[in-house]
Amino acid sequence: MTVKDMDRDAIRHGKITEKPLRERPKVPSWALKLTMAVTGIIFGGFVLIHMIGNLKIFLPAHDGEPAINVYGEFLRTVGEPLVPREGVLWIFRIVLLTALILHVYGAFALTGRAHKSRGKFRRTNLMGGLSSFATRTMLVSGLVLLFFIAFHILDLTLGVQPAASAVFEHGEVYANMVASFSRWPVAIFYIAAMMVLFVHLSHGLFTAVSDLGITGHRTRAVLLFISYLVPAAVMVGNISIPLAIALGWIH
Repeated sequence: MTVKDMDRDAIRHGKITEKPLRERPKVPSWALKLTMAVTGIIFGGFVLIHMIGNLKIFLPAHDGEPAINVYGEFLRTVGEPLVPREGVLWIFRIVLLTALILHVYGAFALTGRAHKSRGKFRRTNLMGGLSSFATRTMLVSGLVLLFFIAFHILDLTLGVQPAASAVFEHGEVYANMVASFSRWPVAIFYIAAMMVLFVHLSHGLFTAVSDLGITGHRTRAVLLFISYLVPAAVMVGNISIPLAIALGWIH
């Protein structure tokens, strides 16, 4: 018997409906998943390179100038005179901002579609362990990281108080980092954010391997190993900086 009933319970008990469970979206889910996979890989590459650059705080000074200050000036002048000062830096910023907007939109869109499709029929604890925890908390961890990104920009890029220290000075990367991470609440927040980043990024890269259609057994094994190795390296490297400053090893 055919009924005009959108109730999932009715379908479950043998009644049939010819109506779709939801309207066809303008952007298909596979396109959103592909977008999130690509933007996630962009973020993974960025945080890895960003971490490597930040580790220059441990290097000795060049002619009295901290190595990380030299690196910061390089980022602002790269491409000159072909492009204006900070031109390449702004290109990177625009690409990252665009990727962030697409990533956030895809996350909320896919989450909303999943909840609408399942209704009250929820699947829980199918995988167990860290993977299950990461899957359930991806949206929450993403929101935490979004707040962290905003705080990080206000703190060490724009120097806006109270996120930034009272002695913030543009261009003085070394001094700004020391002043900021000498505040224990800020150092603890950064360390906690890096732990959240590990969970979010490792699961995101793990999922991206499947969303990109990579099916080869050996290739998947290598990429899945990298999906945990890169976030772990980023977490350890980034945590070492605020920890060393807060403990007074760098001053």
